[in-house]
Amino acid sequence: MTVEARRPAWLTWTVRAVAAGGVAVVVWACVTAWGAVVHGHPAYAVLLGLTVLGCALVLGRSVRARPARHGWRAVLDVVLVLAGIGWVAALAWCRPYAAVEPALSALVSDAEVTVTEFATRVELAPAGDVDGSAGGTAVFFQPGAKVDARAYAAVLRPLAEAGHPVVIAKQPLGIAFLATGAFDGARAQLPDAERWVLGGHSLGGVVASTAADDEDGGAAPVVGLLLYASYPAGDVSASLTAEVESISASRDGLSTPDDIEASRANLPEGSTFTVVDGAVHAFFADYGPQPGDGTPTISHDEARTQISAVSTRFVDSLSLFGGRS
Repeated sequence: MTVEARRPAWLTWTVRAVAAGGVAVVVWACVTAWGAVVHGHPAYAVLLGLTVLGCALVLGRSVRARPARHGWRAVLDVVLVLAGIGWVAALAWCRPYAAVEPALSALVSDAEVTVTEFATRVELAPAGDVDGSAGGTAVFFQPGAKVDARAYAAVLRPLAEAGHPVVIAKQPLGIAFLATGAFDGARAQLPDAERWVLGGHSLGGVVASTAADDEDGGAAPVVGLLLYASYPAGDVSASLTAEVESISASRDGLSTPDDIEASRANLPEGSTFTVVDGAVHAFFADYGPQPGDGTPTISHDEARTQISAVSTRFVDSLSLFGGRS
């Protein structure tokens, strides 16, 4: 009588550790960024839920004794374990930076601005123009990587107060490259907008630059590109027809001053560059400090005021003069 070989103990315990790690990451993400999980694009919340179900299934199956597998099946076991580790690591990396005050207070509607939140976007509309029927210049904004869309409410709200509808994209997994079609959706939601300004922070600005460069005109053309601590991925100096306002921070540790300076050659002649002295990368929204960033020498409130003022002045100017000819 032969005794069937059992799966190696190290493999069983590794599988259990990966599954337990997956549950731990889900709990950590929910505890530390619950607001961003609930109010963000549904994709991350769905993945968190699927991860819990998958880990529970794996842990349940690991309790039962399983025979050892040989040959390619043994290799497959190892590959699946490595894939599980990669999945858990990716899930942890995608944990969003949740919005904090004063962005949360800026999401409250009042007599000047009506705030509406959808599954894939946040809209800040001038009071009395919830559907965008008043026309004028609208703004579509792409957040930085993994940043809660709501974190931009305070810095962009002055644009809505000045009469410009603002749409902030909620990106799948917080990655702007996964929301390249979001602008088309915003256009469909605000069909009466006469012109558009595309904006973005960091990685969001890269995607906004590409969308502005690909713009083919039409009834509501893109007349402006508003960059927050960002720059285009390539040279758009000859092809981009929109006016450009690049706002950067002198103490930015991620989109450094040297990076911004180098981007001048890739943007059209006449682009405007504004440097907020003493500000850092995370001061373009309200989501707390960011790893790798610089050390600020001014307050976040002061930086936000300057960024909002320059942004509003830029969009106002395009409403008056219509953009690059």
